[in-house]
Amino acid sequence: MARRSPSEINLLLGVDKPVGCTSHDVVARLRRALGERRIGHAGTLDPLASGVMVIGVGQATRLLGSITLDSKSYIADIAFGSETNTDDAEGEVVRSAPIPERLFDRDEAVREVAALVGPQMQVPPAFSAISVNGVRSYRRARAGEDVELPAREVEVMSAVLIDVVSDGGQCVWTVAFTVSKGTYIRALARDLGRSLGCAAHLSALRRTASGCVALGDCLALDDATPQNVSERALDPVRVLGLPSVTIGDELLSDVLCGRKLSPALVRERPDLLQPGSRMCLVAGSELRAIAEFDGRAIAMKEVFPTGIGGVRL
Repeated sequence: MARRSPSEINLLLGVDKPVGCTSHDVVARLRRALGERRIGHAGTLDPLASGVMVIGVGQATRLLGSITLDSKSYIADIAFGSETNTDDAEGEVVRSAPIPERLFDRDEAVREVAALVGPQMQVPPAFSAISVNGVRSYRRARAGEDVELPAREVEVMSAVLIDVVSDGGQCVWTVAFTVSKGTYIRALARDLGRSLGCAAHLSALRRTASGCVALGDCLALDDATPQNVSERALDPVRVLGLPSVTIGDELLSDVLCGRKLSPALVRERPDLLQPGSRMCLVAGSELRAIAEFDGRAIAMKEVFPTGIGGVRL
């Protein structure tokens, strides 16, 4: 088997996904634009949705499993009057209901949206990427199977009404959400409609932040070129949320060989001398390893031979 040649671009990138393409489409377009095969993403966005996607290129694909992105923020349009089988505008209407007059009242909408804040049990949409016995739920749903996913705990950290739009008898609430990882905004829209004695679905969605990565950190997909992505690379240390430790040339070869380092390297950082403490080892503007203090020495957990760019100290 031929060995894979090293990637020439190794970085994390924020991309502003446009409406109408899948997360897989975004990766495919970036592969063509950058001439790199090793590209992946952290977290998906439905075709209907736009906004922040965190992309790994080259060696940085190895970071994607370590990026928590515990919270996500969205601007959502919730349309009342009908519920769909996908819980968004792409699905077929499965239930319709009259829209109570009170839902057009802004003060009422403000109160109901504010009541969404807090931990709750949520049943994910049947058309979702959750695996059921090794098969994606959306594949079972598309095949006509009756999919019943178990409820799981999520949290709405904030919910703020932006606008109430009435157009030809239609009622749409625009809401800014910040939610925990794994929360489906489609399911929030569905459940809100039911709780208000009506029916509702998600008609538009824009992700404005994923973890610490905001829209302002993102590059438009059409603007992705090797030069542009290098200039707009995300700081991997910031995205990982780990403390950084700078290493000099005298230690770099030991790091790249996977050798353990003396705890003296961080003697002025007692917070890093707790067993299990993880840190980013940085040389210049590149992330070269993720290490962990094992109680006696600093042990390498992930080593990046070509380095991941974008570090800003």
